[in-house]
Formats: sequence, structure tokens, C-alpha cells
Amino acid sequence: MITGDVVGLRAIEHDDLASFLEWRNKPNLRKNFREYKELSFSNQENWFNNIVLNSPNHIMFSIVNLENDELIGACGLNYIDWVNRNADLSIYIGIGDVYIDEKFAPDTTKLLLDYGFNELNLHRIYVEIYDIDVKKQKLLEDLNFTFDGLLRETHWTEGKWCNSLFYSILKNEYSLK
Repeated sequence: MITGDVVGLRAIEHDDLASFLEWRNKPNLRKNFREYKELSFSNQENWFNNIVLNSPNHIMFSIVNLENDELIGACGLNYIDWVNRNADLSIYIGIGDVYIDEKFAPDTTKLLLDYGFNELNLHRIYVEIYDIDVKKQKLLEDLNFTFDGLLRETHWTEGKWCNSLFYSILKNEYSLK
């Protein structure tokens, strides 16, 4: 387990899938994800088997609260480009519909950055979010990610188009902290 101040990152177990499915299907959380439909347990198992267990380009973790060892969310480095050494960071706290908070999310993100830069030797870690995702925007800005730009009207949710926002941080920028 990779441990921070308040969270631990551990391998995802099959037993975690039911909680992930419940969280990913909540409309208030799903609007921030790329999925547009309800997921089935079969969808979740396919993701587990194809991405978590068998893809060298995705490294996913369960997030646990160190205080009580409770599963609280999921995170990972996705679409890893091993030649150009960059990856897409994903994170959400599903327990209690938190999504992104000021306690668990920053600790988790710092652990992923440290793991990506110092263990995997990545050069750049980026995030694509939607402009309705104000909580994650604040998290990224607080952790000194750079706003790289936007793509207009890429995501349809709640009856309107949203823009995709792109943020990134480079290894040498992270090292300066």
C-alpha cells in the first residue's frame, strides 16, 4: 500500500467493484465522468478484467481511509504513453457522494503525482475535466497544475454542452514543491 497523510492507495480487489458501480452510477457523480449511461455489474467486471488486471497502460488504485481502512474511492494513471512518458490522472471519492474534498482528494492526488513522477519516471501528468467540475478545477489549481486550454462543447450533460478543460503538471514543476 502507498500511504499518505490520510489515505492509502492499494490494489483494486474484485470485492471493491460493487462500491465502484454504486458510486459511478450516481447522477451527481456521473455527470463528471465520461460515461453517459448506467453501468451494469458486467460493465464493471469487464473494466476490472481488461483495464485493472491486464492493461499495462492503466494503473488503478482503490483509495482507503487510513483511519479506519474503509474503501472511499478510486484513482489512477490512465492512457500511459510509455514513449513520451505522460499519463491521464483520474480520481474520485465516492463514499458519501463527496467526489472531491479538501482532505482525501489532495492527499490522493499528491500520492499519484509522486508515484507517477518518482516511481514510473513520467514526464507529464494531465487531466481532462468538464467546466461544470468546479471542485476538481479548484483541486488542480491548488496543486499548481497549469491550465493548458479547452475544447469547446465536448460533453452533453443536464441538457447543455460543456467544455473540456485540460490541466497538466510536469515532473520538474512538481519537484519544485
